[in-house]
Amino acid sequence: MKLYYAPRAPNPRRVQMFMAEKGITGIALVPVDLNQGEHFGAAFRAKSPLAKVPALELDDGRVLTETRAICSYLEGLYPETNLMGVDFDERAFIEMADRRGEWTLLLGIANGVRHTHPGLAPLESPQFADFGLSQTGKVKETAKVFNELLQTQAWMAGPRFTIADITAFCALEFGRALLKFSPADLGLHALQDWRDRMAARPSAKVV
Repeated sequence: MKLYYAPRAPNPRRVQMFMAEKGITGIALVPVDLNQGEHFGAAFRAKSPLAKVPALELDDGRVLTETRAICSYLEGLYPETNLMGVDFDERAFIEMADRRGEWTLLLGIANGVRHTHPGLAPLESPQFADFGLSQTGKVKETAKVFNELLQTQAWMAGPRFTIADITAFCALEFGRALLKFSPADLGLHALQDWRDRMAARPSAKVV
């Protein structure tokens, strides 16, 4: 199998962290240069029609896109270490936590970066700075909710580490690098402590 990815992009990093936590090896990593527009080329669009990374090319030639779908496939192939739930009940609550991280933290931070950072102008044309700034403001408010949650439980989905922690961590790290977003600066110490625990995991070294 081959994983098409872009270094430092948050969604490919989610898959790479997922693989690292499971100890998955043997999947070839194929970099895609977003700054050079490689993802818009005909060769890559044949694999990922929406020109998005990551994309997982299976041994039979089929291609999976969308981070959550790729992780679901890998979870099926490599059930241990379980990161998505052992039964329907746990899977539902883990997916809820994962979706919350994806659709609030990650999407908001990504929109903030793509519409305000000059280095992302080639990927988001036209940029709408006011929209980007508004998204950043909403992320700060949402982060307070996650901070409150982490005052009552150790991990995003409950008592154990799951895919939801990977998603939220990749979101925050993307914001830290390009928006200088820091939970500690906002007084969100539970969220900061969780982030620091995440950063200490070997899988977090994937960038």
